[in-house]
Amino acid sequence: MHHFAYRDGRLFAEGIPLEKIAQEVGTPFYCYSHATLERHFQAFEASLGSVPHLVCFSVKSNSNLAVLSVFLNQGAGLDVVSGGELYRAMKAGADPKKIVFAGVGKTVREMEEALRAEILLFNVESEQELLALDRVAGLGGMKAPVALRINPDINPQTHPYISTGLKQNKFGIPFDRSLDVYRQAKALKYIDPIGVHCHIGSQILEVQPFVDTLGRIKALVKKLREESIAVQYLDLGGGLGITYEDEVAPPPSEYAEALLGELGDLDCTLIFEPGRVLVGNAGIMVTRVLYIKRGPEKSFIVVDAGMNDCIRPSLYGAYQAVWPVAQREGEKISGDVVGPICESGDFLAKDRLLPPLEPGDLVAVMSAGAYGFTMASNYNSRPRAAEVLVKGTEQWVVRDRETYEDIVQGESVPEALSGADSGDGR
Repeated sequence: MHHFAYRDGRLFAEGIPLEKIAQEVGTPFYCYSHATLERHFQAFEASLGSVPHLVCFSVKSNSNLAVLSVFLNQGAGLDVVSGGELYRAMKAGADPKKIVFAGVGKTVREMEEALRAEILLFNVESEQELLALDRVAGLGGMKAPVALRINPDINPQTHPYISTGLKQNKFGIPFDRSLDVYRQAKALKYIDPIGVHCHIGSQILEVQPFVDTLGRIKALVKKLREESIAVQYLDLGGGLGITYEDEVAPPPSEYAEALLGELGDLDCTLIFEPGRVLVGNAGIMVTRVLYIKRGPEKSFIVVDAGMNDCIRPSLYGAYQAVWPVAQREGEKISGDVVGPICESGDFLAKDRLLPPLEPGDLVAVMSAGAYGFTMASNYNSRPRAAEVLVKGTEQWVVRDRETYEDIVQGESVPEALSGADSGDGR
């Protein structure tokens, strides 16, 4: 359940009609429900009971500082994958001892920043990264706390672009190499191997792939302890899916029950990295209809948001529901919802039967809280959308809409290219 619902034919975000926000903020904009964010985190947290654990929200799914603050206020940690996300985490007031740093291509600068911040764990993805982190930590006279990311070669049954736990994926250390790499880590002077990490993909709709993964990782932890490698943390990643259309996603309680049943008496602090399951249905994108083009093959509803604002449909062929902000009776429209970007792949919905719409109407792209604004770009020199957080009958613009000046900030034209007469006759 989320807090976007119709009242007397008008779509509300909690206690505020979306048309009111559109009048004040303009379109397109992203809108997040505080109550949904809070409830989703509490449901995930409660499902884990008294087992030692830490829920680290996946910043890549939605990195807005206000959204991060909602989770931090609930006691969450954060999962970051870049120096920029680490900066955001610290800016939002995160406890460094509740931050885990993942990512397949960490730079020396990012390692230095995370070491200085004294984060909880580096999730190391390769042998070369491990050696690089040892050198960087040594130069700083520090010891890096490490979990090796193990690729368990488990099929998560999800879109291939968001599958990360198969041996053909770029992520992690192959399972059959894991013991040797842990031995190497133990021998390094500035590395402290205290955890095991795995993450098999995103938008996973079955519990069994997680259980199968834990079974493999549990066996590895026992072998490591036999070799006096003291594993304290078991980071099981994220990836639990949500309902976009008609998917049946397992609730956190079912997910937790299955994992805790498989865990047994392993005696580790569990770390989870949920993202989409916490924010996906807690956010929407509102856009305005510009034109309706009726063609011989199909109709096109042209709106003022495009693939630069919400790329999942174009990138993955992903389904996101489209709801009218104001319901009306009349003949339905069959067609594509498309944006103003100069690409044939610029669409938000294809071959949909939609309620009657007219130019000027508002529509909401649902389930846009995860991988919506965070994947936005300035393609076609379009300013990125505003972000709004709603709590009850209060609303805040938590990111201003970009201006034209914003999108050229940092650019410059060398004097030699300025077009001024150089006076040398050429």
